[in-house]
Amino acid sequence: MKEVKRMSDQKQHVWSGILFGIGLMVVIDEVIFHQLLQWHHLYDQSTTSVGIIADGLLTSFGFFAAVFGLFMFADLRKKSATRWKRWIGSVCLGAGGFQLFDGIISHKLLQIHQIRYGVDILPYDIAWNLFALALIIVGAVIVKRTPFNREA
Repeated sequence: MKEVKRMSDQKQHVWSGILFGIGLMVVIDEVIFHQLLQWHHLYDQSTTSVGIIADGLLTSFGFFAAVFGLFMFADLRKKSATRWKRWIGSVCLGAGGFQLFDGIISHKLLQIHQIRYGVDILPYDIAWNLFALALIIVGAVIVKRTPFNREA
C-alpha cells in the first residue's frame, strides 16, 4: 500500500508542476506578448475584439491550470511529501511544453497567430522554440535525476 501511495505522490508532483508551468507560461505570454508588447492575440484571423476575447479565454485557462496545480501541490505539502526539485523540474516541463505547443501548433500548423507581424519571423520562431526545448530538457533532467525516496 505504501508503494502505491508513493507512486501516487510522484505522479501528483509531476502533474501539479506541469499544470502550474502551463498556467505560468500562459500568463507570461499573455502579459508580455499580448498586452504589453501587443505583438499578437491568441486568434488574429478576425477582429481585434475577437482577438481580445480569445486572449481572455486563454488567460482564464492559464489561471485555472496554475491554481489547480497549486492545489495539488498544497495537498502534497499537507502530506509532507514535498519534493521541491522534482516539482520545479515539472514546472519547467509544463512551461516548455506549452511554449512548444504554441510555437508549433498555434504559430505554424493552425496559423491562428504569429509571434510578430511585419518582420522576418524566422529568428523569432527559432528563439521561441529553442527556449521551449531548453525548458523541456532542463525540466526532464531535473525530474529524472531527482530521487523521490528522500527529501530533495
